[in-house]
Amino acid sequence: QVQLVESGGGLVQAGGSLRLACAASGSTFTINSIGWYRQAPGKQRELVAAISSGGSTNYADSVKGRFTISRDNTKTTVYLQMNSLKPKDTAVYYCNADSFYPNPGSLYWGRGTQVTVSS
Repeated sequence: QVQLVESGGGLVQAGGSLRLACAASGSTFTINSIGWYRQAPGKQRELVAAISSGGSTNYADSVKGRFTISRDNTKTTVYLQMNSLKPKDTAVYYCNADSFYPNPGSLYWGRGTQVTVSS
């Protein structure tokens, strides 16, 4: 099992920055990749950014050039640096881990952290 805890959300003005953190615990050696998703009211959850165990990253087009995903040396904490925030970035941000345990493609989710960007 993998447990994920997000932190770092809050209220920020447009143009500001926030850094989210996702701390993974448990069977972290089973994780293939960790991603950040977001869900705004009335909308579907969408992928924002992800980082694989090998370090490759991918981003949604809407955040390229503004958001950066990274991780610490232990690979158990993943960060999402969000710059030049816009009101449309307002959402609950969730951390997700793709794991091969107990089965390939097992997904784990954190509880989410609210990000609100005021205009």
